[in-house]
Amino acid sequence: MSLPVLRVAVAGHTNTGKTSLMRTLIRDAGFGTVSDRPATTRRVESASLVVDGAPMVDLFDTPGLEDSSGLIELLDRMRSNLGLDWIEAIARFLDSEEAARQYSQEAKALAQVLGSDMVLYVIDARDRVLGKHRDELEILGRTGIPVVPVLNFTASPEARTQTWREQLARVNMHAVAEFDTVVLDIEGEHRLYETIKVLAGRFRPTVEAVVADLGRRRGWLTRASAELLADLLIDSAARVIHARRDDADRVAQAVESLKEEIRAREQGFVDAVLALHRFRPDDYAYARLPVSDGQWGTDLFNPEALRQFGIRAGSAAAAGAVAGLAIDAMLGGMTLGGAAATGAAVGALYGVARDRGRDLVARYTGYSALRVDDATLTLIAVRNAALIDALFRRGHASQQPMRINHVEASRGGSVTSVVKALSKCRAHPEWSRIGAARPVEDPARTAARDAIADRIGLALETRAGNGGA
Repeated sequence: MSLPVLRVAVAGHTNTGKTSLMRTLIRDAGFGTVSDRPATTRRVESASLVVDGAPMVDLFDTPGLEDSSGLIELLDRMRSNLGLDWIEAIARFLDSEEAARQYSQEAKALAQVLGSDMVLYVIDARDRVLGKHRDELEILGRTGIPVVPVLNFTASPEARTQTWREQLARVNMHAVAEFDTVVLDIEGEHRLYETIKVLAGRFRPTVEAVVADLGRRRGWLTRASAELLADLLIDSAARVIHARRDDADRVAQAVESLKEEIRAREQGFVDAVLALHRFRPDDYAYARLPVSDGQWGTDLFNPEALRQFGIRAGSAAAAGAVAGLAIDAMLGGMTLGGAAATGAAVGALYGVARDRGRDLVARYTGYSALRVDDATLTLIAVRNAALIDALFRRGHASQQPMRINHVEASRGGSVTSVVKALSKCRAHPEWSRIGAARPVEDPARTAARDAIADRIGLALETRAGNGGA
């Protein structure tokens, strides 16, 4: 038996966050237009919450109510002069010349309200309670459609949440929800749906299906995000470039080549995880341009990045001008000459990659193998786990790009143990898909990816369970 589709009109004064609410509920930062300019939404726009391919809730974003005080006076005159009740007066108004000319925005909103099963009346909790708000509530309350006031921007220190609740109680509206569309709170979203259920009547099973699907989707998103990060870590750990030890220029080129490959691979991860969570590239400050001065996005191969994120590097890495690369000197038992290190400006970061590459001695006599070191792999794991965590906490109406500093990124510390599991990947350079024209699916790599994703997923869930999204 199919569940009835709940039709919900999202209404309210101009610039209270109606479109923002829609974006966050449907998890789509690209829906509609969000702006500080008044009356940004000029027509009714719609979107659906879908469960297993079937629409459960149809949401309608309506134009802002701009002159409710003038409209309520008009409706009062129509009631008095024509002897109509409120619903009849509103219906007559929608067919009037005033609706087409003077109150076109209000008419579009009210027409959608009358065609809906419920209204979410969005309130900017930072606003003072004014007469226009009381008039809007009066009009919506007279439509005969259940109204759920939704207090938006409640995370702001300027929010007047208690004042609004008291004023809403005076007009007999007690089923009030608090839901910030910028700082996403999963528990707050659940409370919003619970409030909707109070007035949903026959649509209660529909709302319950949506809530259950939210949990399933979050679990799927967590797993998909963890697999993306696991792939990034395996590709980075398994990647190796060989260069002749006696050719300083080639070594320097190989160092720069590897650095650029890892940067590009991390950027690919960022693009993929943003798209997975339905955010845009410009929602993340690091997505296109690294940021310095301690901000999120410090270049992977800057030694300061390791210190900022609380990661200790080996003595060679700490002294080097290029952080993050280890050169396997087991080949022939030699280190790079001082002239090579100085002339190529690759610093002192030529630590011995112990227990790695011994099987390559015969094939690559006279060559050294360049790999990303464990400290940099830890940095990749920590800051990208923090990115995933931030995406779960970000409302899709947020306008400021994410700039997560090292303090916030320290939340990702629980994934540092994942790096130990990458040691096996070091012995399988064929597992790295960096530079591969056509990656071949390797069952052993897939098993390793799944095991690492298990650890990352557990770390993400643990953070969420400790007061997270």
